[in-house]
Amino acid sequence: MSERPRRLSRRTLLASGAAGAAGLAVGAAGASAVGKDPDSQDLGRSTVPFRGAHQAGVTTAPQTHATFVAFDLRDDVDADGLRRLLRIWTDDIERLMSGRPGLTDTEPELASRPDRLTVTVGVGAKVVEVAGAEVPGWLGPLPEFVIDRLESRWSGGDLILQVCSDDELSVSHAVRVLTKEARTFVAVRWVQRGFRGPVKGPDLPRNLMGQVDGTAAPAASEHDRLVWVGDGSRQLFGAQPAWLEGGTTMVVRRIAMDLDTWDELDRPSRERTIGRRLKDGRPLTGGSITDDPDLEARDSNGLEVIDPFAHVRRARTEDRTQQFLRRPYNYDDPPASGDLTNAGLVFVTFQADVDRQFIPIQARLAELDLLNQWTTPIGSAVFAILPGTGAGGFLGEALFS
Repeated sequence: MSERPRRLSRRTLLASGAAGAAGLAVGAAGASAVGKDPDSQDLGRSTVPFRGAHQAGVTTAPQTHATFVAFDLRDDVDADGLRRLLRIWTDDIERLMSGRPGLTDTEPELASRPDRLTVTVGVGAKVVEVAGAEVPGWLGPLPEFVIDRLESRWSGGDLILQVCSDDELSVSHAVRVLTKEARTFVAVRWVQRGFRGPVKGPDLPRNLMGQVDGTAAPAASEHDRLVWVGDGSRQLFGAQPAWLEGGTTMVVRRIAMDLDTWDELDRPSRERTIGRRLKDGRPLTGGSITDDPDLEARDSNGLEVIDPFAHVRRARTEDRTQQFLRRPYNYDDPPASGDLTNAGLVFVTFQADVDRQFIPIQARLAELDLLNQWTTPIGSAVFAILPGTGAGGFLGEALFS
């Protein structure tokens, strides 16, 4: 005798229906989040070349996620140990950037979708000394600026890894692999994580104050003179140590933003502080976003359109060599008890000469800039970004020549 079919209760029907609807909703949300078929074999497999005259991650189009890890070199590490570390990192970085697992990767499946992963390696003065190479005078702490309220937990370091990707999982995995491989040579000093909105074409990202960020930057045609150390920069700034040819200099400044009081400003006051329109980043004096502001322009009352102490005026100079390549990332960390926000900018710059390009601009801004009422530097570090490497070579090889 056949068993009679069981009747579904109202609760069962509602539960199954809700589950089905939820499943459809999740599926739709997931598909829209990635913008393409989540089963696509190409999703997240874009790569950036590792080998070349320069390291990737400097002039590479910025990715949406970044982690910066600074390390202290252990006291018992000598030149041979340092060489081993740089060889290990070179091999693992090349693998990870190409979508392959590191040599001793315990989660190899996480490496298959790098999504434009780049890892950029920089060194401080102690590393250069251990390698036996010439230490440039600029490779150390920046001069003290009156606006600085620096905290040791965000400052200094002997080595740095800048790890960037359009996939946060790719960043996290690469940081873990490279940190595990280095633990016998270094200790982690600080970690800073950041993000930036995805942009298309000529558009520029915004920081958490709502400002368009990166409006003044060297054109690509100027990178050989103003960003990379080499023949072009030598004509402007003089010679750097031979081991840095093909590299650049890196400044990392952690800038805390007082977003709570910034929110109290009306829109005209915010634009007056910066000297640019919030809507599109154009100068208050008109023109396109890439045009220089007219610092001589006056309104109908004879007053300067760009405030004498506006950020854009204080940052600008007639010396066109005083430019640097900005690659900043926002941070938004859990606030302390009683606070509303703990947010700001991991402000990262690359330039051929720290002393001649970065410091003069920072000194003018520190002296008097309307924006200083809402921003405070709480971390600072300077590194030499090693040159790229060709087939069979390793990062930092020239340090040991």
